[in-house]
Amino acid sequence: MLEPVGLNAVEELTYRLLVSAAEAEVSELGEHSGLGAEKVGRALRSMAGKGLAREVSPGRFAAVAPDIALGASLLRRQQALDWARRSLDELSEEYRANAHRRDAAQLVEVLPDRAAIREHLLRMQDNAREEVLGFCLAGPVAMTAAQNDAEPSALTRGVVYRVIYERALLEEPGMQADVAQAIKHGERARAIPRLPVRLTIADRRLGLLTLVQSPGISEPTAALIRGGTLLDALLALFESQWDRATPLSVMDGGALSLDAGTAPCPLDSDDLYLLSLLVAGVPDKSIATQLGISQRTVQRRVSGIIETAGVQTRMQLAWHAARERWL
Repeated sequence: MLEPVGLNAVEELTYRLLVSAAEAEVSELGEHSGLGAEKVGRALRSMAGKGLAREVSPGRFAAVAPDIALGASLLRRQQALDWARRSLDELSEEYRANAHRRDAAQLVEVLPDRAAIREHLLRMQDNAREEVLGFCLAGPVAMTAAQNDAEPSALTRGVVYRVIYERALLEEPGMQADVAQAIKHGERARAIPRLPVRLTIADRRLGLLTLVQSPGISEPTAALIRGGTLLDALLALFESQWDRATPLSVMDGGALSLDAGTAPCPLDSDDLYLLSLLVAGVPDKSIATQLGISQRTVQRRVSGIIETAGVQTRMQLAWHAARERWL
């Protein structure tokens, strides 16, 4: 067991006997170990050179405290392993980058069915070291939240989860309880009316994007994306949706709160003023006159605000603005 700190089997046995005895003669140790005085003597001299034992009188040795004798050696080896691990990560990253430049096909791998998608989703989370990002749409493709047993263990080892849930998914039976449990374990969750795609990203290096999900029993397909500008675009998409989404939390009774806190308002002061006029029932023509712009510009800006809110009609925009406390 002490080979990693430089002891062979004979030295380890001799050191253990010496520790239990505190001090002992070479002959005593040789007899008790069954190795003989000559072999034990060589082991003791080697251990003395390593700082594990000291000769207190001719032929008599005492053990040096293990934490003093072995602690520094273990620390040095741990530091060496840490340096080696970092070097391995750097070399692996350089290898992947060079391989991707030479073979663009390695950037995207198509996963042809539900089983492959589920396997890679679990593997991405098991291998994640820093952060997992996710879009969760209604009607799970590969597995439900309750089946995702990789997330609790990842959260336990310190991986940060930021997940955006589509509102329709939160209305499915049992889903709010599952999300509340995930939040209790440390997940940072938000909700939004609609999400554009189904997406998971691990450590900003590997993404899984569902490509085709036809209704019925046909198998879905997904793309496994390894770095590159496509993954950068997906990261930007996630961050933009995260800024617009509403934070979720768990109330004292354990239920999921859909209205606990609000996301930062994405509108500037000019659009907020226009929105306030719109919600007050001021016609477009009067808004245009008051703001000194054309009626077409008013309609264009209203369309932009509707898109930012993730709704479809002006009535939905008014409801969304009130719920999110934009005004």
